[in-house]
Amino acid sequence: MAKKHFTVITARTLTQGQAMHVGKESKEYLDEISTARMNLKDFEELELCDGDRIRLATEHGSTVLKCAKGDVPQGMVFIAYGRLINPIVGPDTQATGMPD
Repeated sequence: MAKKHFTVITARTLTQGQAMHVGKESKEYLDEISTARMNLKDFEELELCDGDRIRLATEHGSTVLKCAKGDVPQGMVFIAYGRLINPIVGPDTQATGMPD
């Protein structure tokens, strides 16, 4: 399996916000928080297909997510906040409430 270093960006998405009203166990919500969006060039370089599973690892742990092409700068991965990504994002927030 190919390895590559990425900058991970997390945020709430519109789809996630709408799906929260259906429920955090709904398919829509779970699909949104379990998908890593990547730049097309990175996607092709790693020979990935939409829906492939990738392991994302940080110094705080690792998680497995689906991948999808997204409007993301090359070298970055975007993931919606949620129970899969939050545990591997660093806990230091510099008193801002947002991880570094």
